Amino acid sequence: MRFLFKLLVLVTPLMIVTKSTSQTIKNTTYASAIFKAHRIIDSLQQKQNIPGIDIAVSINDTIVWSEGFGFANIELQVPVISGKTIFRIGSVSKPLTSTALGKLVERGKLSLDSTIQTYVKYFPKKKYPITVRQIAGHIAGIRHYKNAEYTSAKRYNTVESGLDIFKNDSLRFKPGTDYLYSSYGFNLLSAAVEGASGMSFLDFMKQEVFYKLGMNATFADKNKRIMRNRSSFYQINASNTIENATYVDNSYKWAGGGFVSTTHDLITFGNAMIKEEFLSAKIIKEFTKSQKLSSGKKTGYGIGWGVIKRNGLEGFGHDGGSVGGVTKFQIYPKENLVIVALSNSSNVNYTSTIESIVDLFIKAKNNGTSH
Repeated sequence: MRFLFKLLVLVTPLMIVTKSTSQTIKNTTYASAIFKAHRIIDSLQQKQNIPGIDIAVSINDTIVWSEGFGFANIELQVPVISGKTIFRIGSVSKPLTSTALGKLVERGKLSLDSTIQTYVKYFPKKKYPITVRQIAGHIAGIRHYKNAEYTSAKRYNTVESGLDIFKNDSLRFKPGTDYLYSSYGFNLLSAAVEGASGMSFLDFMKQEVFYKLGMNATFADKNKRIMRNRSSFYQINASNTIENATYVDNSYKWAGGGFVSTTHDLITFGNAMIKEEFLSAKIIKEFTKSQKLSSGKKTGYGIGWGVIKRNGLEGFGHDGGSVGGVTKFQIYPKENLVIVALSNSSNVNYTSTIESIVDLFIKAKNNGTSH
């Protein structure tokens, strides 16, 4: 089935007319859900001036809906090709890094409860010891971005050099007593991957995670690299006009927010988590359950994964915000469902959109009919 539609993207003072190129998997069970979900994303794109979106849903290890909307590149009128266009995935890089940690734990090369200096001897000791587990759960007290760091255009040639940004800063609180989301914490974890594995972080990710999972379109977002099917990146200015996104160099944060990928690669990743083949069931359970503060309060975040609990559904996933891209990635193991939405604008707000689409497909699955 192929949907074609026209979207009016308001660009003052002119209008750009865009169309969607889609690849929708035929499945009569989900026909109604697909039709309604298509309208939801169509409406979202029009209301928020989003240049391009790609979305895919997998149920029972089969992609039942995969569709691209709008343009990967507006200037050249290159459409989003569902499952093939490569987008920035922002903090969805964190679950990928978490998977590297899981492999090293399984191999006995890394302990979550060891201090970070066990693997990163050059990282300065702080007032309190901090563990790998605490860093991976954002309860170590390591700070997040400040000032213009989020839009850094500086090139960092090594993981170690990227740590210079924050390594001498004090912890924000005693580890375990509070929650503070920190992409820099994951940069530090990538250094731990290097120390525990004896490989560079990017080589480990490429050889031990992406290659072995069959994620052949997932890479570090290197600006100089020629990357087939990579989207251009956009943002919306104060006049509601689409413009090219601010130039950034993500070499300072590969592990926390520097990878690019496709919907189909992330669907593959999500299904691997459901099938418990790439990582053991024990590791997946431990990594996807909420950590607790010393007060006993749950944080809603495990080891690189956010915990999902809503309307009787349980799962895990991650959001990703980056310069020129916003991502939603959710996994519902009991329902055997994975959903991924990628976009090439900095300003996308999915609100409850993705959850509404999840509900549509679960209802269709349970009914076993298109009605």
